[in-house]
Amino acid sequence: MRAHPVDRPADLDVVRESYDRVADNYARMVVTTGVGDIRTHPWLKASIDAFADTVRGLGPVLDVGCGPGTVTAYLAERGLEVSGVDLSPRMIENARRLHPHCRFSVASATDLDLGAASLGGVLGWWSLFNLPRDVLPQVLGLFARALKPGGHFITATHVGDGDAVRTEAYGGVPVRWTTHKWRPEQLVGLIEGAGLHPVAELRLPPEEYSGPGVVVMARRPG
Repeated sequence: MRAHPVDRPADLDVVRESYDRVADNYARMVVTTGVGDIRTHPWLKASIDAFADTVRGLGPVLDVGCGPGTVTAYLAERGLEVSGVDLSPRMIENARRLHPHCRFSVASATDLDLGAASLGGVLGWWSLFNLPRDVLPQVLGLFARALKPGGHFITATHVGDGDAVRTEAYGGVPVRWTTHKWRPEQLVGLIEGAGLHPVAELRLPPEEYSGPGVVVMARRPG
C-alpha cells in the first residue's frame, strides 16, 4: 500500500471512457495536423527543451497523462530515460503503435505507486486539468515526493476562473469531462504548497482553437 494515497476522483471512469472514445481521432489529428505536437509551437517546444536540458542525467522521467506519446517520444529522442502513463487504455494503444521504441503503461495520475526520490523529472503536460480542485494538490504532493532533490516538474494547463464542462471534443466525439481552470498565481501556489520551488513561468495568450494557458516549471529543493 502506498504511504500517501490520493483520493479517487468521482468521475474517473467517465473521464477514462471519454478519452478512450476520442483517442483514435486525437492521435490521427496529431499526425496529420500537428495539434498537440510541440514541434509546431516554438514556445512550448522551448519549454520542453529547457526541461529536458535541466533533468538530463538526474534519473528516470515520467510523462503523466502522455496521450498518444508525442512528448514522451520527443524526450526519448533527446536522450532521456523517459516513460509515459495515461488513464486511457486506448491512448496507450495508440502511443505504443506510434512510438514502439518507448515504454508506456495505463495508469491514472491518482493511482501511481512512485518511490520516494526515484525520478529526475515529472511532466503533467496539458494532462492535469481534469483533476478535481481538492485532488490536484494531492497529486502535486505525490510528484514532489517522487522527485530526487534537484529534480524538476513541468506542467501546462488552461487558464481561467471556474470550470468548463465538455460534451464533445476532437471532431465532435461525445465526451463527458470537466476542465478545471486555474489562474497562474493559484497554480503556482499549489506547486509551492507541494514543496516545490517554481523556477520558470510562461503565459500563453488565447489562440484560434484554445483559450489562454500557462506553463510552470518547478524544482525540488536539495
